[in-house]
Amino acid sequence: MFSLTYKARRSVSIIGVLAACSTLILTQTSAAQASCKFLTPIGGNGDGPKPYIVKKRVQRTKLIGRSNWNTDFVVNQPFASYKLFFTADSSDSQPGAYPIEAFLKFTDGSNLRVVNELMKPPTGTGAQFGPFQSPSEKAVSQVNFKVGASNDPGATGFSYRISVQGCN
Repeated sequence: MFSLTYKARRSVSIIGVLAACSTLILTQTSAAQASCKFLTPIGGNGDGPKPYIVKKRVQRTKLIGRSNWNTDFVVNQPFASYKLFFTADSSDSQPGAYPIEAFLKFTDGSNLRVVNELMKPPTGTGAQFGPFQSPSEKAVSQVNFKVGASNDPGATGFSYRISVQGCN
């Protein structure tokens, strides 16, 4: 009888410890997520339920005019780190590969490339890049996301979504 009671108490104790640990982990995760803020894209219209998400298509290089490769996000307060999100949004079943770059742009006019990838993600999937730490001796003024065309003809016309978070 003693061994059953001991085992029952031991099981209850283990369950209690596991429940306490999972509550602590969930609390810490929620607190960590609460300290991030989506950044506003430059030129964004602020409309819609998620104005911080930019939707674009991969375009070829233009001989005259500007391409839509670059998207800048405003940094209006200091953050310790930055997370960048990319999601393939096209209905094309076999997109081509295309380059993705991202830069932290500083108030002194310099920049730091933090992403340099060639991606070919399936629709609905993507990547989170970072978190990238902000250098302590520089102030970040913008985060630049650059999604360009390549020699792969399947990349042209492929649509995607991007967003950026600043985190403390």
